[in-house]
Amino acid sequence: MNNLILLATCFAAGILLRRAGRMPEHAPAALNSFIIHVSLPALTLLYIHDLRLSGDVAFIAAMAWIHFGLAAGFFWAVGKWLVLPRPTIGALMLTGGLGNTSFLGLPMIEAYYGKEAIVTGLVADQLGSFLVLSILGITVAGLYSSGAPSARTILRRIVLFPPFIALVIALALMPAAYPEWFTLLLKRLGDTLAPLALLSVGLQLKLGHIAGNGRNLSIGLLFKLLLAPLAIFLLYVPLLGASGQAIQVTLFEAAMPPMITAAIVAAEHDLDPPLATLMVAAGLVLSFFTLAGWWWVMRGV
Repeated sequence: MNNLILLATCFAAGILLRRAGRMPEHAPAALNSFIIHVSLPALTLLYIHDLRLSGDVAFIAAMAWIHFGLAAGFFWAVGKWLVLPRPTIGALMLTGGLGNTSFLGLPMIEAYYGKEAIVTGLVADQLGSFLVLSILGITVAGLYSSGAPSARTILRRIVLFPPFIALVIALALMPAAYPEWFTLLLKRLGDTLAPLALLSVGLQLKLGHIAGNGRNLSIGLLFKLLLAPLAIFLLYVPLLGASGQAIQVTLFEAAMPPMITAAIVAAEHDLDPPLATLMVAAGLVLSFFTLAGWWWVMRGV
């Protein structure tokens, strides 16, 4: 509950600061840059280093990859049908294909399933959502941004993406123990991500943007909050016969609202930033209702 209050407070603070004109226009860009270059790499170094794999790890980690693949196909088809601009399609793929499996996902898992279920959320986030963002997300951002970069350019963006560099370092350092001071440093830096990310979203949110993005926003959230979780539920439970609490938590993570960092990546690549911001903000509010519904549906899994 404390985490949720913190997120709501930072989001509201961003909105109020923007309305009061107390923050410069470039403030969201500066915050986003700090998140990408400092906060997220710190969390990656901290959690990937200590991650231990067991049980249904393949099902858990695969969820985010399947989710993003469904999103890419769905929004590509919708984009062709509605003749959407390429930046809009890219923004929908990123925010509709990646869930907030960490900063909202972990507190919600603890609230609905207890602390012992958080390890499943970490696997879904670190081996699923985070890797998808670092590899497929950056690829989509490059393909749908202006300039149509070459494969070499996209590969370079992936390799030089700060969280991806941190991932490689964390994997290499897994056999070694971190000094206590270094662990504390990473935790303090990583703790800045959630409040700064919600502050940035609040600063960028302009309700007037809903008028021009209502249709695209509705389609994006319909897919992210309902259609994609339903598809993964049908795949995992009736078709593959998966069951147990780890699978319940995995499906719960599939129903999370759009990832804040995905919207930041979209904004940094100029992929319809107003729509990406609306996807995060509106999805966050609606998810408190949809997640309760998914929890009820999955009780018997």
